[in-house]
Amino acid sequence: MKTEDGVPASASGLSHCGAPAESPLTARSAPCALPSTFIYHLTSIIDRLEPAKWFPHSQPLEVELGSGDGTFIAQYAQRRPDRNFLAVERLLGRLRKLDRKGLRAGLANLRLVRIEASYLLEYLLPPESVHALHVYFPDPWPKRKHRKNRLVNARFTELAAQALTPGSTVYLRTDDQDYLAQMTAVFAANASFFPGETPSELISVLTDFEKDFLEKGVRTLHAAYQRR
Repeated sequence: MKTEDGVPASASGLSHCGAPAESPLTARSAPCALPSTFIYHLTSIIDRLEPAKWFPHSQPLEVELGSGDGTFIAQYAQRRPDRNFLAVERLLGRLRKLDRKGLRAGLANLRLVRIEASYLLEYLLPPESVHALHVYFPDPWPKRKHRKNRLVNARFTELAAQALTPGSTVYLRTDDQDYLAQMTAVFAANASFFPGETPSELISVLTDFEKDFLEKGVRTLHAAYQRR
């Protein structure tokens, strides 16, 4: 059975794996059967999500807002099995492509949601549930009259502070100098954040857009802000 958007309805019941609760010492070594899809079907757009229940292991959660075809998050989830990852993407075709990548790689620590990134951040993520936010190459809306449509604005910093645990970080990338200036300005104006560092291991994991930019000689601009 499929929902109206074509996502299998059973995706809302992502399977758990691991040893029984009475054997905590062997839980991480127990066999794990992957679900048929990593796409989580939202049964409500009002109630807060419980992403901790979607994964077989209780680990810090990292969220990528606007995952595209998932080039970054599929690689990074494979490198960091000690973290759980949630990919957020509006376009179903891209989400399905990432779903196939995750299933082929056996990424039990990856789950996907189809929804607008700003809506998920404001209404669906539980407070202080996220250990890192990744926002890479969001639409720059370069025309002055369209800049109000940019994802990273003053309101975004408030929502990020709400979703992040203390000490966690927002990682940003863009190829647009004007957008970077806006990003740095709005985070500098929010007392909940201070400038952070992007680890070299994170910089080395490229997005699909970034690979194209590098081939064309376009420089990638980075910024990171840590929640107090």
